[in-house]
Amino acid sequence: MTTIRAPAVAGSFYPGDGSHLREMVRRMLAEHPSGNKPPKAIIVPHAGYIYSGPVAASAYAQVAGGRDIIHRVVLLGPSHRVPFHGLATTGVGGFATPLGIVTVDKPAVQLLTTLPQLQILDQAHAWEHSLEVQLPFLQLALDHFTLVPLVVSGTSAQAVSEVLSLVWGGPETLIVVSSDLSHYHDYTTALAMDRATSEAINAMRSDGIDADHACGSEAVNGLLRAAQQHGLRAETLDLRNSGDTAGPRDRVVGYGAYAFH
Repeated sequence: MTTIRAPAVAGSFYPGDGSHLREMVRRMLAEHPSGNKPPKAIIVPHAGYIYSGPVAASAYAQVAGGRDIIHRVVLLGPSHRVPFHGLATTGVGGFATPLGIVTVDKPAVQLLTTLPQLQILDQAHAWEHSLEVQLPFLQLALDHFTLVPLVVSGTSAQAVSEVLSLVWGGPETLIVVSSDLSHYHDYTTALAMDRATSEAINAMRSDGIDADHACGSEAVNGLLRAAQQHGLRAETLDLRNSGDTAGPRDRVVGYGAYAFH
């Protein structure tokens, strides 16, 4: 019997009702132009949809341009609840959202477990929101795809880059890194910090981002290293914070959306 990971943050980070969720995501996607050529990789935020959803949508609108091409998504996000060292995948057969079930790419998962930095750790995925909040966007931006879910904790850019290289694939594979930017600074301080992070991403500096500037810094730096090796360039699609979207400005969280072509 196939085990399915149940949604952990439906009804809190995003609507728990499927029709409401579908309408909300479609509305956000419609606010951005669809790219002619989909990106190979994106970096997107993972807060509640009212805060970071409009920023994430700018990247997923470009992904939607490849809905007939992209059939596999390698999804990486930081571990917020379970500390460990390396990268963790899961033994489940799929991830459920109010929009349906996303099937895990078991052959890719098995291939990755040959690497020493990769382990199967279901606990790291059970309550982790950084991956889950990306799934409804992917379900509406793409037609049919399988998922390679990876939670990242206490590891190096090189270790992440090695994992990505093993499942890099061709146009059928999209790499998604889930990361918010600076946390809980005043609006002006956050603007300066997030601008510096964007500059590092655009310059493809895989050693230029730390945990103070991005909670998913390990995955971001690993993607930058892999993207350099594959000759990609980065583009900032949107850069805002919770003070711009749905929150006060005394203590904000930064959100950036980036595409790699």
